[in-house]
This record gives sequence, structure tokens and C-alpha cells, in this order.
Amino acid sequence: MMTYCERLGSALHRSSSMFFRFALVVLFGAIGTGTASAHVKWFCAYNVAGQPEGLENVLCQDFEILVFVALVWLFAGCLIERTSVGDAMLRSMDRVTSGLQANTELLVRATVFFFFVSLWAIGGIILTPELKSTSALIGPIQLVIIGCLLSRRTLPISALGIATLFGIAIHDYGIFHLADYPIFLGIAAYLALTGLQKKFFGIEPIDVMRYATAVTLMWASVEKWAYPQWSFPIFVTHPGITFGFDPDFYMRAAGVVEFTLAFALLWTPLVRRCAAAILAGMFIAACFEFGKIDLIGHSGIIAVLFAIIADNRRVAENDRRVPMLAPATFCVALATTLFVYYVGHAYLFSTTIL
Repeated sequence: MMTYCERLGSALHRSSSMFFRFALVVLFGAIGTGTASAHVKWFCAYNVAGQPEGLENVLCQDFEILVFVALVWLFAGCLIERTSVGDAMLRSMDRVTSGLQANTELLVRATVFFFFVSLWAIGGIILTPELKSTSALIGPIQLVIIGCLLSRRTLPISALGIATLFGIAIHDYGIFHLADYPIFLGIAAYLALTGLQKKFFGIEPIDVMRYATAVTLMWASVEKWAYPQWSFPIFVTHPGITFGFDPDFYMRAAGVVEFTLAFALLWTPLVRRCAAAILAGMFIAACFEFGKIDLIGHSGIIAVLFAIIADNRRVAENDRRVPMLAPATFCVALATTLFVYYVGHAYLFSTTIL
């Protein structure tokens, strides 16, 4: 018979081993390619209206420990930002990205130009590879967007064209499917506000685009928990991206990594710039892994992430985002996103939540 102390020691050993395992996965997920960087709907069969994984299965012990590890990393980043080390990191990033910061508008316009030229050349695609259409309107709208990107004064027309394509996609594929892509509305808003030299109720154009990007990635991370099986065929053709972990566990980890980095885009300068740098690295690495479809499809988000990396603004004096608020706000954002996803899906497709 094991004594109480022996059982306690054994339990502590298992817990510490599990904690280290999860911490390692979060770290690997942050520097690896993974399905967090490849949009599964572009490469695998999917069913948006299908029954998602029940929340009682999503919110398991693995998930809770992963979230705890993510909170530790997030809180540590917030603490470092308020030190001399954090200030030195920001100044170093400013020096490295000064040229990019001065040409952020050009970067976004050039990337959107490349994106829509690619879509027009391929033909039959509204905004992303799985959003196909035979409508004769798509090509001309894309050409108008391309042409109006050449001048700042006509950027609002390009923005209107992107919003129109987004509306067509909603009509053809439904609002829930297009909830994957609010980043397009964010980019459209950036182009319109930049062309008009306006702010959105006091919010800078780059911040509107940044918020839309964060929401896009947070929503996509829930999909990894709700439909992990969609990604399993990718693991067969690209086995190295799982780092040898169980596919179900890896999808939970990939979702937590993506959600944490996406949430960090909403936070203070150092935290969001570091998160954008990690995400950009993941998306760029995925382009080598998954090819030109991934390169074209994610070119816009990569440009936005580089714009965030180059954003050299500091924390305003009245900013109340102190480190202690980060974990609490993260949990609220996580609970809200899960609630909206599952309740919205149940309402639209008559699926169950638990």
C-alpha cells in the first residue's frame, strides 16, 4: 500500500509533468507552422452546419491547463512591458521597423492590390479559396478595387468594393461562415478612412484593422476546438506539424495559442507587437508548408500583422490596461467568444451546445 505522502508525491509529479508538456506545446505552437496558420476550409472537407464538439468535451482538463499556461505567458509579457527591458525592446523594434512604419499605407495597398489581382487572375473566387461564385459581377468588382487602389483619393471606392464582395459572400454562404473573415471589413475600413483622412469615432484606421484581425483569429481558434476533425487529413499529409502529439490534444493547443496571440493584438504596444511578430512568422512559415494558395489567401493578414509590428505608438497616460487586468479580460473574451459561437450556431443550425 502506498502511503499518503507517496500518493501525494506521485500526483504532484504527474501534474508537474503535464504542466511542462502543455507549456512546451504552447511554446512550440508559437514558433511552429501548425494548423493555426493554415485555414482548414481551403484544404479539407468541412460542414459549417455540422454538429460541433460539445462544450463539455471542449472545456476539459487539458483545455483548462492550456489556458492557465497561456495566461502565465500573457501576464509575464504585460509585466515585462512596464520594465526597462520592455522599453528597450520597444525602442529596438522601432529602429528595425522605422522604414516599414513610414510606409504602412503603401504596404497595405500593395498587398491588397496583389491579393485581388491574384483572385481576378484565378477567377471564380469571391474573397477566399472556398468562397466560389459563377457570378459575372465578381471579376468587374475586383478590377474596380484594383484600379482604385492606385490613388489615395479613390481608396474609399476600393473599400466599397470589398464590402460589396463581403455582402455577396454572406448572401451565398451565410453570416456564420463569413464570421471567419471580419478582417476584410477591417481592411476596407482602413482603406476608406485613410482615403478620407478620417478617424472612426476617434479610433485610428490601423486600430480598426487591428481589432478586426484580432476578432477574426479569436473566432477561428474556436473552430479548432469545435471541429478538430476537419484538420485531421492535414496531419496525414503534413505529419510534422503536430510535433508528435495526439491530434485532438494538438488542436486544443493550436486553438489556445491562436486565441492568446489574437487577444494580445488588443492589448498594449509591446504585447501586441510581439504577438503580431509571432503570428506573422507562423503565417509566413505556413506559406512554405502549404503553398501558393496559403500565400495568396493570407497575404492580407500578413500585411496587417506587419503594420501592427511597425506601429510605434506608446501607452497613453490614461490607459488603464494594467497587467492584472489582462488575465481577467482574456477570460471574459474567451467566454464571450465561445458563447457567441456555440449559441449562434445552435440558433442558426439547430445544433446542441453540450
